[in-house]
Amino acid sequence: MPQAGAHPGRQFRIYLALSQYPILSSRIRARMRRELFERGVITQAEFEAQVRQLAIQTQEWEGLRNPFSEEPSDLWEVRLSRVRDQHTDFLFSQFLSYELFEQLVWEVLRERGIKFSDQTLGINLEIAPLEMVFEQAIAMERMPPQERAPLEARLKESKVVIIRTMISDQLGYLEVAKEWFTVADLVEIRRRKIGTGRIGGKAAGMLLALRILQSAGDPELVDCIKTPESFFIGSDVFYTFMTINNLVHWNDQKYKTEEEMRADYPTVIREFEAGQFPPDILDQLRGLLETVGKKPLIVRSSSLLEDNFGTSFAGKYESVFCPNQGNPSRNLRELTRAIARVYSSTVNPAALLYRRSKRLQDYDERMAILIQVVEGEPFGRYYLPHAAGVAFSRNLYRWAPQIRREDGFVRLVWGLGTRAVERVGNDYPRLIALSHPNLRPSTDPKMMRRYAQQYVDLIDLQDNQFKTLPVHEVLSPSYPPLRYLAQIYREGYFESLRSALLPGGTQDLVLTFEDLILRTPFAEKMRHILHVLEENYHTPVDVEFTLKLEDALKGKPRLHITLLQCRPQSSLLPVEAVSLPINLVHEDIIFSTRFVVPEGVVPRVDYVVYIPPRAYFALETMELRSRLVQAIARLNAALKGYLFICVGPGRWGSANADLGVPVNYGDIYNTRALVELAGQGVGDVPEPSLGTHFFQDLLESQIYPLAIYLDDPASIFNRSFFEGTPNRVEEFIQIDERLKPALRLIRVQDFRPGAYLRIVMSDKKSQAVAYLESEKADPPRNR
Repeated sequence: MPQAGAHPGRQFRIYLALSQYPILSSRIRARMRRELFERGVITQAEFEAQVRQLAIQTQEWEGLRNPFSEEPSDLWEVRLSRVRDQHTDFLFSQFLSYELFEQLVWEVLRERGIKFSDQTLGINLEIAPLEMVFEQAIAMERMPPQERAPLEARLKESKVVIIRTMISDQLGYLEVAKEWFTVADLVEIRRRKIGTGRIGGKAAGMLLALRILQSAGDPELVDCIKTPESFFIGSDVFYTFMTINNLVHWNDQKYKTEEEMRADYPTVIREFEAGQFPPDILDQLRGLLETVGKKPLIVRSSSLLEDNFGTSFAGKYESVFCPNQGNPSRNLRELTRAIARVYSSTVNPAALLYRRSKRLQDYDERMAILIQVVEGEPFGRYYLPHAAGVAFSRNLYRWAPQIRREDGFVRLVWGLGTRAVERVGNDYPRLIALSHPNLRPSTDPKMMRRYAQQYVDLIDLQDNQFKTLPVHEVLSPSYPPLRYLAQIYREGYFESLRSALLPGGTQDLVLTFEDLILRTPFAEKMRHILHVLEENYHTPVDVEFTLKLEDALKGKPRLHITLLQCRPQSSLLPVEAVSLPINLVHEDIIFSTRFVVPEGVVPRVDYVVYIPPRAYFALETMELRSRLVQAIARLNAALKGYLFICVGPGRWGSANADLGVPVNYGDIYNTRALVELAGQGVGDVPEPSLGTHFFQDLLESQIYPLAIYLDDPASIFNRSFFEGTPNRVEEFIQIDERLKPALRLIRVQDFRPGAYLRIVMSDKKSQAVAYLESEKADPPRNR
């Protein structure tokens, strides 16, 4: 008999459901046993032998020493019957799905002629077969309004049960979803669902956002908004996959040390990717591939915790592109491997450390899968959307005082949206403040060219691969939406495209998106989308999307916006209006910056983790920089309970170690602020990381992101504090001798006995200042 993990909760649900049918339960259990025998879970002879052995065991538990002579035959048959029922429930709950159980119940009820009527209104929806709940809800929703009115509460209860069973049981989500989803919506979701369990947070958010916009949005918006063609793999398939491939021993990863997690993860990936899927799931995946044809796919995580209120899990789990251009067997092999890779990311150290920091370590985190057709269209050998990005209903970091927070902002790129949400290190999206779309962080044409998008993510249909290529290798005068995406840079100024003739070739093209903003209602539509969603979610939101410009060569193009994801927006907790101190002496200031400042206060800092720029860039190998990141992670753990900040060069969280310290959230989550240094010999002008997954992690954990451009005369950076104090790092962790110059731990009291560091940040004044304050000294006055 095959092995399986325990499902006591499922067994109890089966018991409760059958208790509603005291007479029909015998017929239902007979169907259940037939399924067990026909599916090869156990033979009938093996089953009866086990039942007999268990019945004898119960006799012993009840004090019978000689079972064959002490118990009359009629009582033995009663005992045998009851044990048979219990063993049926047990085996079915271990090896077959609750949805199959519900189907069997409903088949038996239909044989008795039971259908929706006033009589079935008395059933307990919480334990009734889901098929029965659906049929009842469909019947109620189809009733004329007058007949349905007395049943509205029952209809809402039915929808809540379906949503909680099939989509999400998060209370914040249920509160909103029950008001918007129709039963027809839920039927369509079920039609596209593979396997049992819920479809998870990412899928749930996307579907709810579409329904809200279709119902509450402007009619013109409804015509241009949609979601990708999507399919869902239920969360229970994750456990089935782990069970049949003997992977359940990895479930304890979340309780291991960080070093153990990181050491084990490559083995985890290999074992998961080598796993096999059940035949019924494979058959449905083949059907999915036949349905979508040769269109590229993306396999996305949709865990039960993902995209919830206060825990977005942004970027913690993997998404895998499947170009889907091979033969059917190769396409299926690549699709199943991508699903397995996403499954393996549930024990990715970054995800486990994030869960630990959010006190979600003990939660049963099952992974559902969202499979979507990649939005875009072919252009030569390449496949990509006209634009993609992420939009936020609240602009938390303003680079000019006139920008309105409540109008939101967008990170926009050409091609696949991966470069909009990740801190890739070597590239820059277009930042758009939706209250003032044409107001850029810098108006210097040279800077605008330098900090424009340089690379594009796409799918190479010919090579059957996801690729990142230089923009100028892909851009062409024949690209239909080119005039809305790019401008020509000539002699220190930008010029919009007036023809397809480019004397200087594509090298002079710069992705500014200026004409998209000026000549289309893109900004207006995004404001409206974000406003409607925030109003009905009852909280700020962020949305991932793609953009298509239809008929771009025929005058004003028609915009099509595809929603890929919607979730509550991460943010810093609101604080009272912050006042900057006015009587500071220069010797008390440790640093000061005017670059994109949030609102808040870090009241008392005792330690500063400092990465000296010169020493960091002197680490010539990636191995040494990786060892440095590991040391930072160990120091982060050792400093738990202390108030500290991190200061260092370049773009922290970047995928490119040459441009900044390549930490993940799990390496620095105990810090109170993350301060990036830029300037000559240190790094480029700091680029606001607004909207990246890394940025979202910082906000969720109330970690203030700051940047100091050292070449700016308005900036202050007290080098004697950072360079002239003792290094306390070895009081907390052991460190490789080669890394000591690149990792310093500064105790504030070493610079000034009895002092601590206070950081005050004023969005209104666009200034942050960190200064020394002594225990007994009078605090400086504020302004």
